[in-house]
Amino acid sequence: MEITTKRVSYEADGQTLIGYLAYDPSAEESRPGVIVVHEWLGLNEYAMKRAVDLAKEGYVAFAADMYGGGTVVEPSEARNMAGSVAGDFPLIRSRFDAALEVLTAQDSVDSSKIAAIGYCFGGGIVLNMARMGTLIDGVVSFHGSINPGLDAGIGDVKPRILAIQGEGDPAAPAERRRAFIEEMNAAGADYELIVYEGVNAHNFTNPDGSSYYPEEADRAWKTMLGFFGELFT
Repeated sequence: MEITTKRVSYEADGQTLIGYLAYDPSAEESRPGVIVVHEWLGLNEYAMKRAVDLAKEGYVAFAADMYGGGTVVEPSEARNMAGSVAGDFPLIRSRFDAALEVLTAQDSVDSSKIAAIGYCFGGGIVLNMARMGTLIDGVVSFHGSINPGLDAGIGDVKPRILAIQGEGDPAAPAERRRAFIEEMNAAGADYELIVYEGVNAHNFTNPDGSSYYPEEADRAWKTMLGFFGELFT
């Protein structure tokens, strides 16, 4: 299967953003679309790889740019950049919605079947978009920031949620996971939180990271595919 990829320039509130589109050009029917939101380092190779992986599974994928200009930052800058963007809820909504417009404008996309996935920083972004009632079908957060300071109210959460965490993830310890469960229950959300025992690290899905767990990473991906299979039937 040959996947077509291309950089796409778009805008949100006057800021130029550069995303990454991936799709199978041989498919004749319209397909579900998936937004991919990157880790705290920005729109890096891993986010683009995941967009290609999704395209190979029959989706049209768009790796969104949440920093502007297709920026990839150094680890020393990442914490400040991620914190300033993730804490600005109107900003992340504007940039996410701009990416959503790019995705749904593709002729190959069935705009009635849309989801989003995110890793680490991006996991927190897609969870917050769910909290803000984005009108897509579902979101998947991989080792995301599950308690970023925005709490859903009753009826706020429209998409189905799948959140996958490592048991020993320092960014999502047990007390934060309990708070997430309480919040989602109180909001009446349709959600599932999966915690992998023995995964004592944060970014366990990225083979280029320092804490890669290949078996659990593969299991998480297959769980996401099963989730999408239910979501889009």
